[in-house]
Amino acid sequence: MKRSNRLTLFIFIAMVLGILTGYIVNVCYTDVYTYGGGNAGQLVTADNGSAGKTAGHIIGLSAGKSTTGEASIQKFADNISILTDIFLRLVKMIIAPLVFSTLVVGVAKLGDIKAVGRIGGKTMLWFISATFVSLFLGLLLVNILQPGHSLNLPLPDSHASSGVAAASMTLKGFFQHVFPDSVVNAMAHNEILQIVVFSLFFGVATAAVGEFGTIVVKFMDSVAHIMLKVTGYVMNFAPLAVFAAMAAIIAQKGLGILLTYGKFIGQFYLGLTTLWIVLALIGFLILGKRVFTLLGLIKDPLLLAFSTASSEAAYPRTMEELEKFGCDNRIVSFVLPLGYSFNLDGSMMYMTFASLFIAQAYNMHLGIEQQISMLLVLMITSKGIAGVPRASLVVIAGTLSMFHIPDAGLLLLLGVDHLLDMGRSATNVIGNAMATAVVSKWENSLEEIPASQLKEV
Repeated sequence: MKRSNRLTLFIFIAMVLGILTGYIVNVCYTDVYTYGGGNAGQLVTADNGSAGKTAGHIIGLSAGKSTTGEASIQKFADNISILTDIFLRLVKMIIAPLVFSTLVVGVAKLGDIKAVGRIGGKTMLWFISATFVSLFLGLLLVNILQPGHSLNLPLPDSHASSGVAAASMTLKGFFQHVFPDSVVNAMAHNEILQIVVFSLFFGVATAAVGEFGTIVVKFMDSVAHIMLKVTGYVMNFAPLAVFAAMAAIIAQKGLGILLTYGKFIGQFYLGLTTLWIVLALIGFLILGKRVFTLLGLIKDPLLLAFSTASSEAAYPRTMEELEKFGCDNRIVSFVLPLGYSFNLDGSMMYMTFASLFIAQAYNMHLGIEQQISMLLVLMITSKGIAGVPRASLVVIAGTLSMFHIPDAGLLLLLGVDHLLDMGRSATNVIGNAMATAVVSKWENSLEEIPASQLKEV
């Protein structure tokens, strides 16, 4: 079994064990059931024998937790949450160096505008537009569907005294938050947007100095690969974090909370389906009926990405199918790799959907201006970290802190993240294939492939 598959299996096992543990704790600290017409419940009509009492115990029960029981459950949740706190700290530890190194390398390689010229401009126009559409669609759907409101989770102690209202962002405050006065301070406090701004300047300057920047690019590329390896190490602690998170939640809320997970997954896949339709419609406007041929050709890499939960795994096959579709191989080799850093449509939708889901779970209201600010933040902070295991969680972790949303909410998603990642990865393949075909069309480099030849391949 591959290592990534083992981790997925361990996370699933940990989730199940966490649910069982939480359920046992929840039941053990529930008061003894009482009978008769009291507040505890009504006994089903029966004789006064033991059979009647048994029936009342099973059918007519109603239970409540005493103050002592609630305190015991809270103590259990607090203690086991130490594991989740450790994992969250490790995730925060990798944010700054990971974003900085990957984004500098990406921008430096893109920075040779003379070489990429017109194609680079058209490519980025599509990427930015697709990113905005994906993020906005996620924001719109999560506000309509309201998947997190049924959770009603209490705020953690560290956030109990600070609501989102106090963190309302004015236009002036937003831009002050964007531009750092000290990159060291930004990294120390994981101000991810400020890190991105510095990385953009640093990456462009690195490309502009020519040969002097080559050694820096190689160094930062090495740092990026090292940080990807560190990220892999950190993710090995995910099963423990999932176990602790599920045990704590089920102990406090009971099994009823699991219905919300199913609701969230279903609504997210509804959102992805909507995004697929939108991308196909836009592709139809530009490519015409050939968009259906494109979708037919990429079905194999799409299924590969879905089954492995990795859009990178489908990269070679996607490139091959795009060339069969008639795209210029030079455009394919330029646009597709950039797409894996700057155009992850499925991941974009997930970021707004998940961030607002967590806010809803804690009953934290975000005004429209704050949601638009979050959308703009995610448009920038999501760039340049492709290939990172569960990269969306890393970006979301940085964004939540900006809006004073408890980052412990990430653990609500981690147990089902692989199921969500499968859909995200497949959507990323569709988005990048569509981007490559559209740019080829704009460049008049999209060849007409005879139907007979398409059948052969």
